[in-house]
Amino acid sequence: MADRFRITLAQLNPVVGDIEGNAAKAMEAWEQGRAAGADLVAMPEMFITGYNTQDLVMKPVFHRAAMAAVQNLAEACADGPALAIGGPWVEGERLYNAYLILKGGQVASKVLKHHLPNETVFDEVRLYDAGPLGGPYAVGNTRIGSPICEDGWHEDVAETLAETGAEFLLIPNGSPYFRNKYDVRLNHMVARVVETGLPLIYLNVVGGQDDQVFDGATFGLNPGGELAFRMPVFDEAVAHVDLERGDDGWRIAPAEIVPQPDAWEQDYRAMVQSLRDYMGKTGFKKAVLGLSGGVDSALVAAIAVDAIGADNVRCVMLPSEYTSQGSLDDAEAVAKALGVKYDFVPISQGRAAVTETLAPLFAGLDADLTEENVQSRLRGLLLMAISNKFGEMLLTTGNKSEVAVGYATIYGDMNGGYNPIKDLYKTRVFETCRWRNANHRDWMMGPAGEVIRPSVIDKPPSAELREDQKDSDSLPDYPVLDAILDILVDQDGSIADCVAAGFDADVARRVEHLVYISEYKRFQSAPGTRLTARAFWLDRRYPIVNRWRDRG
Repeated sequence: MADRFRITLAQLNPVVGDIEGNAAKAMEAWEQGRAAGADLVAMPEMFITGYNTQDLVMKPVFHRAAMAAVQNLAEACADGPALAIGGPWVEGERLYNAYLILKGGQVASKVLKHHLPNETVFDEVRLYDAGPLGGPYAVGNTRIGSPICEDGWHEDVAETLAETGAEFLLIPNGSPYFRNKYDVRLNHMVARVVETGLPLIYLNVVGGQDDQVFDGATFGLNPGGELAFRMPVFDEAVAHVDLERGDDGWRIAPAEIVPQPDAWEQDYRAMVQSLRDYMGKTGFKKAVLGLSGGVDSALVAAIAVDAIGADNVRCVMLPSEYTSQGSLDDAEAVAKALGVKYDFVPISQGRAAVTETLAPLFAGLDADLTEENVQSRLRGLLLMAISNKFGEMLLTTGNKSEVAVGYATIYGDMNGGYNPIKDLYKTRVFETCRWRNANHRDWMMGPAGEVIRPSVIDKPPSAELREDQKDSDSLPDYPVLDAILDILVDQDGSIADCVAAGFDADVARRVEHLVYISEYKRFQSAPGTRLTARAFWLDRRYPIVNRWRDRG
């Protein structure tokens, strides 16, 4: 029997729906594996279609095209190593999430996903049928078990594979990022290794898809749970990994363990990568945003420059008579530090025209929030006009605190195609700005050094829609607001939980009320980077019409 088995692991970035392009990526990885003398070239879960496809995969013409592409790959890869690739597969009238083993010019083996996740961003119960618990497949005289993603989080699939002769586990994944997700994965995989006594390889995909970002960090564990190797976080990479057979079975030969960035860096990278891929995969080359002089738009500008380069980012200051000199200076300083195109478009004339137009209808009525929102909506109109004229995607800049309580103007500052900070609370916005000023990485296209000057970060937040306006006039201070939101939104907690944490019950009830009545705004908001397991979109689906309030 062979004493060495080589796997080429392709941690790559597919595009949902680009079946031909994804097949070409798989073929290129297979060529690299063949050149390296691999026995098996492994792709992640659902690679041929990209992931997460949502309901697209149920369209018969789509999943038939994916299956045909897999058959074509099998024929093209007949002379060389086996190729394992994830994709949809139909058996009878049932559609499965499958892992397909191609060798000898055909689909030689099929693994059908057994546990279908139906939580957070996943709706696989409505998309696929559940496959049976099965045994390993053979490559040469080596038997491999491949629990597909969620199957690796449950002990029954891995134990069944071990009991039926699997010699090691190769787990293909489409596992999206949330903060500290790697530790969660590692703990589950260590449990599988301890239970089965088998080496385990966890192969993940990378890249952005709508709100989700896949962070890679493919790794291998030897019996006992020792880390054998780890591939880069977020980066595409192809690695050739050897397993060696000894008297006590297979072990993964130690290889490079790429350092794991901290949570601040991973969050920032996720925002950069998601924006880069969202634009790249939808065909946008340039972006535009309103640069107010505040911390949120400054951070979005930095993320945009790091994602697509300063030459492709336009920042626009749209001042009114309420815009402070400090904001004017801060916005210009951020634009200069980042090296972006900077336009100055006052809204005074437009606002006067709107006021005059509405004057007969509003006669005898006091000015109120209506007039404030006119300013925001006028800015949104102008930014969308610039977006249309120059073909630049408009980025919106509301943080999670504002998104949660509706502290934003629908059809105004909520206008835009993507929001990279949508899942970042305001208190984390401040710290992320400080992190970016102090850190630079080779995946950032923007300049090193201080790009968001301290005055932007340190001044009291304000929408500047009236004289001396502060966010704290309408909302609790952000440390209090964010802590309450963390309990109510991220932890699904109650008013009683807020009180137990030391917060005033009336304040907590008011925040809860704002969260509920703002659902209609979120329903119409731009997608944005998912950083937590309770992001606003697929992770949290609430009715728009809702009279429930926690009376606790």
